[in-house]
Amino acid sequence: MSATTEKRDLRIVFMGTPEFAVAGLAHLLENNYTVVGVVTAPDRPAGRGRKLQESAVKKYALEKGLPVLQPTNLKSEAFIASLAALEANLQIVVAFRMLPKVVWQMPKFGTFNLHASLLPQYRGAAPINWAIINGETKTGVTTFFIDEKIDTGQMILQKATEISPNETAGQLHDRLMHLGAEVIVQTVALIEDNAVTLTKQPEDQTLKPAHKIYRETCKIDWSKPLHNVYNHIRGLSPYPTAWTTLTNTKEDITLKIYGAEPMVEAHQLRFGTVIADKQHLKVAVKDGYINLLEVQLPGKRKMAIKEVLNGFSVEKEAYMR
Repeated sequence: MSATTEKRDLRIVFMGTPEFAVAGLAHLLENNYTVVGVVTAPDRPAGRGRKLQESAVKKYALEKGLPVLQPTNLKSEAFIASLAALEANLQIVVAFRMLPKVVWQMPKFGTFNLHASLLPQYRGAAPINWAIINGETKTGVTTFFIDEKIDTGQMILQKATEISPNETAGQLHDRLMHLGAEVIVQTVALIEDNAVTLTKQPEDQTLKPAHKIYRETCKIDWSKPLHNVYNHIRGLSPYPTAWTTLTNTKEDITLKIYGAEPMVEAHQLRFGTVIADKQHLKVAVKDGYINLLEVQLPGKRKMAIKEVLNGFSVEKEAYMR
């Protein structure tokens, strides 16, 4: 698009569900952009009482007095009519569902998405987790106009950040949430000024996917090298959390691992061998040990390993599998 001195009068519909999306919506309002409506997921039962829970985006939108739509079917005539009635000319998507063409094509100035990776790498549902699991040292956020495929549209802005060697997915999530909020507002400013320069996503490289994470994805493979295991743990912390099975004499216990540290050390032990004393628990892997720092036993809260070992006996023949 070519630059012009006349600013466009934007009317924005914001689409998102989790906490990650709230920062972007808040930043738009703080910068005095007109948000005419919010689209988020339906309320869902959660917790032991299975009470209906509102999404983080819905809670924030209601606090700010914004109209909220919660469609179960994005193609339904009722939703399409309600969305059209908002008369938006720009839609912004952050951590929401895949949109049908009838929705993303609706606004005059298009629909753009914020993705938590440096596209084209890590297209998919879990880019933050997979970047850390794969041992990346750099990631970032990208805004792009939505097209008919997933995360493939032409890019508007991209901003990179380093991943520290011990950073968890939760810590990176929070940093990218704030970085993404800034990039959303920068992107909107370009659209407002009719000054967007689009960049086609490069396809001449080996792409790393960020597919959805399931329970089996989270199981630790103790046969892998030290830093692969460590990256797996921090890439799933605090959610959805790496887990393992502790075989303790005749008892098998599922153990969630939230925090650990790698220890480079030569040994001749079989991988998965557990070494424990009153204050420490470490697991043998190729190239060294994984020293567990924070874990959760079934039916218990998350605890520091010293606290766990105060009331839990680890046998000499125990191992992880």
